Amino acid sequence: MITERLELLRELVPGMHRLAVIVRDDPGLDQKLQDIRSDAQRKGIEALMLEATTAKALELAFARLRGDRSEAVYVASGPFGPVKRARTIALAAEARLPAMYSFRIFPVEGGLMSFAADYVDLFRRAAGFVDKILKGAKPAAMPVEPPRKFALTVNLKTAKALGLTIPPTMLASADEVIE
Repeated sequence: MITERLELLRELVPGMHRLAVIVRDDPGLDQKLQDIRSDAQRKGIEALMLEATTAKALELAFARLRGDRSEAVYVASGPFGPVKRARTIALAAEARLPAMYSFRIFPVEGGLMSFAADYVDLFRRAAGFVDKILKGAKPAAMPVEPPRKFALTVNLKTAKALGLTIPPTMLASADEVIE
């Protein structure tokens, strides 16, 4: 999904060379950072990693990315709580930078866009696993399955506020467009 998110940002910001990546101390953070760095490097993008584990650290991260002339923001961590999520969206708007999020809730609440696993599909598939377990299957013998469906969500109101024109190809491929 990292590759797709970076490609979507590159489509939105052609010629992007500097990307701020906001993360927190999520499980698997080191691997995630390594994947983002290597993928960005292959695309000729300098990725500035900014860890934001507290509200103050989030404020400082956005202050730094403005000074480092980042051209876009990729919020690579989880959905945060409602207060930090709203503040993240507000800071991206104040910075006047396009932002890609890892969870659909961000553009629903005013962020620009997300590319994320389709949670309706994940919950539906999880119900199938529960059914198998209730019928006697051993959980340890069941395969771990990655997400199969993904959704691009774009918030046009936010794009307009940022002075961005969403490419028609991106709008055509979006699973959800918020107006």
